[in-house]
Amino acid sequence: MIRSICAATFAICFNTQAYAADLEDLSAKDRAAFRDEVRAYLLENPEVIMEAIQVLKDRDAATGAQADVNLVQDNKAALFNSATDWVGGNKDGDITIIEFMDYRCSYCKKANAEIAELVKSDGNIRFILKEYPILGEESDLASRFAIAVHQLGGDAAYESAHETLMVMRADITAAALDKISADLGLDPAAINARMQTSEVTDVIAANRALGTAMQIDGTPTFVVQKALIRGYVPLDGMREIVADERKG
Repeated sequence: MIRSICAATFAICFNTQAYAADLEDLSAKDRAAFRDEVRAYLLENPEVIMEAIQVLKDRDAATGAQADVNLVQDNKAALFNSATDWVGGNKDGDITIIEFMDYRCSYCKKANAEIAELVKSDGNIRFILKEYPILGEESDLASRFAIAVHQLGGDAAYESAHETLMVMRADITAAALDKISADLGLDPAAINARMQTSEVTDVIAANRALGTAMQIDGTPTFVVQKALIRGYVPLDGMREIVADERKG
């Protein structure tokens, strides 16, 4: 009897609820024998432990993936239809990629050129940037600057400012930002003034609130249609994700 209980226990990958009553009915001697059988079985078949661990990991991954799909669905309007976001690529594309980014994030910088290549080579991707400064004062300063440029200079000026900030290796300072403004043909004083306004502050606050709702605690984080991608993914991997989303 003990051997049959042991075999059944492993056959259902540790889901022992169906056998709980049987185990409770065992005598102390039988329980000890059962434990010995389990231990002996595991020692003879250690791969069972790894198989069970993998099953648990797969279940957790599936549960997490579905939870992320639900987060995207629950926050769909703020993700895809914010009037304050810069939108690039094909604005009528069949796939939308959204990036939560920080100008001081090394992986955001690494992903920048690859995402640009993906959007360009694909030709049917709508690309949205979410300013998400989470790495300190320089991050906040850079995002305020980029948003102010967008509000005063428009989409083209924002795109140029964004690319400049993404390739910067020096510290992000007020003087450096003034030079970028001047190079874009914008008035540095006007940009500086705009950076301190509620119009800019409200954009960052809304993005941070959205990030909190989406349980985003790092950059880059991507939304690819319905999929939530936490962290940097190489170009080929992003192509695969896009292809999977197109398949539905």
